[in-house]
Amino acid sequence: MSEAADIRFKVTPGGQLAGRLRVPGDKSISHRSIMLGSLAEGRTVVTGFLEGDDSLATLSAFRAMGVQISGPDAGKVEIEGVGLHGLQAPAAELNLGNSGTSMRLMSGLLAGQSFSSTLVGDGSLSGRPMKRVVGPLVSMGAHIETTAAWTAPLQIYGASTLTGIEYNMPVASAQVKSSLLLAGLYARGQTCVSEPAPTRDHTERMLTGMGYPVQRDGNRVCIEGGHRLRGINIDVPADISSAAFFLVGATIAPGSDLTLLHVGMNPTRTGIIDILQQMGADIRVLNERDVGGEPVADLRVQSAPLKGIDIPPQLVPLAIDEFPVIFVAAACAEGRTLLTGAEELRVKESDRIQVMADGLQTLGIDAQPTPDGMVIEGGVPGGGCVGSHGDHRIAMAFSMAALRAQGEIEISDCANVNTSFPGFVEQASKAGLQIKATRE
Repeated sequence: MSEAADIRFKVTPGGQLAGRLRVPGDKSISHRSIMLGSLAEGRTVVTGFLEGDDSLATLSAFRAMGVQISGPDAGKVEIEGVGLHGLQAPAAELNLGNSGTSMRLMSGLLAGQSFSSTLVGDGSLSGRPMKRVVGPLVSMGAHIETTAAWTAPLQIYGASTLTGIEYNMPVASAQVKSSLLLAGLYARGQTCVSEPAPTRDHTERMLTGMGYPVQRDGNRVCIEGGHRLRGINIDVPADISSAAFFLVGATIAPGSDLTLLHVGMNPTRTGIIDILQQMGADIRVLNERDVGGEPVADLRVQSAPLKGIDIPPQLVPLAIDEFPVIFVAAACAEGRTLLTGAEELRVKESDRIQVMADGLQTLGIDAQPTPDGMVIEGGVPGGGCVGSHGDHRIAMAFSMAALRAQGEIEISDCANVNTSFPGFVEQASKAGLQIKATRE
């Protein structure tokens, strides 16, 4: 949990969202730009880098391993790559704060180094499960120790000889896939990962962009150790996970007309748009283009009445981070919304199924949690005080609910919003949300 965990949001009901807005850079791509830029040969220049706590934790970790990184300065970062074998042993534990992406991806990357390292995090991250990534890494030959509950701290011992494996993921997870591919950079032979459903492919795209051969065949991706990465320029698009709050807010607030600029439209990330459109949202994709191997577009969203749906299972992994605000959309829709197949939500920064159900019930919405999802009967949210449990996406989701609420919504424990969306209160206020942050 952040030190300043006493920040509260107070959001006045009503209002609408309008204008043009560019949300901060994509968190997933920002993480990977630091990791792969550090392992490349030559300079990598990143623009649009997300200056949030999570991606800054990754940046600090690689500085601690001897990589020269300048910035961030207005989203610009310059990385002097040290090559695949140029990292140095850190002098202390690598503290990754609240970032599960950093811990899971770096566990694979560090498993093949010649030195040992220890990964630690805050209270929230230290309670999140690591077995699903540590298990297959150990089968590659990595030597990693965790707590008895398979949680951090992770002690990763150096000088392990890694061997490529064929791994069929039981549950779709981009973090597990990426961790194994990064370990595969250091493994003998080929490392192949098959996923039961598509997950975000930023790692594969960036590896390819840096000249590292990646083989893709349907749901299977393979990498072979022993090749090189070269430094490149990376323009990080706006994060669709951050744009999602405004997509829902503008949809549920009558009279809204908002355009979100330069949003990343990677097809493994656009489930939020598909789900909202199936519910009746008026979202138009404009000015489609390709920026550095990633599809980008502007999104114009106008208010529209929503109807409840059964969320298609194939869209669940394509919108896994956006479900807190999708639940808010469902709470404002007519009829029932059913989500199944999303048990991963229970092991995010919080148990997002239970925490969102509790909060929606506080606001007078019939929201029933299930082991792998939720059943929500739409209505009109009331006011009240809800807890975010230190989860940035919970805090921002309930902020948007106030656009349709009948009373003020107060949200506690909002400091961690800075992990993914620094400046959220200012940007949301500019767009029309009546929100204030207070320190209690």
